[in-house]
Amino acid sequence: MDQPSGPQTEFSLVQLLPNMLTIVAVCAGLTAIRFGVQGDYMPAVLLIIAAGILDGIDGRIARLLGSSSKIGAELDSLADFLNFGIAPPLILYFWALKDIRGLGWICVLVFAVCCVIRLARFNVSAKSEEAQRDSAYFEGIPSPAGALLVMLPMYLSFAFADRPMLPGALICLHMVLVGLLLISRIPTWSFKTTRISRENVKFFLVGVAFVGAALLTFAWVTLIALCLGYVVMVIWAWIDRERPSNR
Repeated sequence: MDQPSGPQTEFSLVQLLPNMLTIVAVCAGLTAIRFGVQGDYMPAVLLIIAAGILDGIDGRIARLLGSSSKIGAELDSLADFLNFGIAPPLILYFWALKDIRGLGWICVLVFAVCCVIRLARFNVSAKSEEAQRDSAYFEGIPSPAGALLVMLPMYLSFAFADRPMLPGALICLHMVLVGLLLISRIPTWSFKTTRISRENVKFFLVGVAFVGAALLTFAWVTLIALCLGYVVMVIWAWIDRERPSNR
């Protein structure tokens, strides 16, 4: 006998795992702000990185488990704004921009507004059935990558503690530039479409292990290298998409 159809009223813990990871990421972002207020900047930055890692896996786990939902998508978007649009610029402000007051705060607002516009544009395009987007590319840099890039001055300061800190005005310029890249139309490579051939899987896994070990051993230098590598990838993607054969 057929069971009556209707909304699901019970969920297993496994089905709730993606949302649980998103909530943990929110807690990481909020705690990063707390550490920033207290002046503990290194753990604050590491918590933002952890939130980025959680953001990268929660959606994929949801798709693998078949537990994707509208509320999960909205929760993920709100978490992204907190973790990547609010926490990083606030931490930068507490770290280096309080002394220049108005200018520093304006740059924080510019970055946060650019991030929320970026997320709103992405959500609208993702929901539109008529939108024709090249699935191999994003438009503008994603918000997690923006958060990674905007904290580059902090990585440099932590890695080279014996060198003078970058001027506040230069950090402000960097923050605004990264914010504008969030809402730009520059094509950036989408990792979601990347496929690894069977022959290269072993090399890919060794590379992941190497990067993971480098992050645990030389965190700040590795983050600097990742930022520079990502910038090179953005430039390469822009050149690749502008080639006549790709039009």
